Amino acid sequence: MNSTEFKGNWDELKGKLKQKFADLTDDDLLFAEGKQDEMLGKLEQKLGKSKDEIKKIIADL
Repeated sequence: MNSTEFKGNWDELKGKLKQKFADLTDDDLLFAEGKQDEMLGKLEQKLGKSKDEIKKIIADL
C-alpha cells in the first residue's frame, strides 16, 4: 500500500484498527500528511509489533 492509498483509506482503516485493537485511541491513530512513519512507530510501540507487521495488518483490513 503506498502513502496515497494509505491516506485515502485512512478513515476506514482507523475504524477497523480500533475494532481489532480496542486499546487504540484517536490520538494513537492521528495521521497527518508526511507523518506515516511517526504514526507507524507509535503503533509499533503500542501494539508491540514491527512496522512490517503493522503494515500487513493494515493491508489485510
